[in-house]
Amino acid sequence: MNRDRILSLLEEVQSGMLAADAALEHFARFPFVDTENARIDTHRSLRQGNPEVVFGPGKSVAQIVEVVRAIAEGGESVLVTRVEADVAAGVRAAIPEIEYEEVGRLLWLGPAEVPVVGKGTIVIVTAGTSDLPVAAEAFGVAQRFGNDVELLQDVGVAGIHRLLASMEKLRDARVLIVVAGMEGALPSVVGGLVDKPVIAVPTSVGYGASFSGLAALLGMLTSCASNVTCVNIDNGFGAANVATLINRL
Repeated sequence: MNRDRILSLLEEVQSGMLAADAALEHFARFPFVDTENARIDTHRSLRQGNPEVVFGPGKSVAQIVEVVRAIAEGGESVLVTRVEADVAAGVRAAIPEIEYEEVGRLLWLGPAEVPVVGKGTIVIVTAGTSDLPVAAEAFGVAQRFGNDVELLQDVGVAGIHRLLASMEKLRDARVLIVVAGMEGALPSVVGGLVDKPVIAVPTSVGYGASFSGLAALLGMLTSCASNVTCVNIDNGFGAANVATLINRL
């Protein structure tokens, strides 16, 4: 349940199109819905601006189907993250209309095109192609949250001229999400080139001393570019969520 849906219900009651007791049934779902395996937060969009998103890992096909159906029955779109292809196939067998984006590992039940409500463009920048799964998660989430999103990929510091060739796109962005593994230097470079918020996303890509993303995380947390902030390792969803909130201000 979000602000637009609540306002619509109240307007329908005011105009006489909807009986008050029927509207009450909708409001009775506040602030959560219990299913056999979950307690679904139906009030999150109203409190925080973005709806609850289902985290896929650790959930069976049956559990994901149960949660998706419960949210959809409340009139909401549903986004499920980190869903591997075999699990997605099982969910789609039960809910054929749900969409699956394999690179970003996202399931989506909702409109094919979400209205853009963000005030500008979120540009997602990747250091290398190996970072693309995390970037694709951020891209898909940001789109489904109502943003105009662009992807600039494979422009890491090992070939900095590739990044500099896209300066116009970087400077036109309202928010940037920069995804990098190895030593995680790219967000600092981008931060030094623009006057916009830069959300750094360390990835678990890299050789042994990168410690599965820890080296990139520490590098991003100690960035000397003062417009850079950082989310957790591989957290494309978290970066997209924060970028969305910034883009609506």
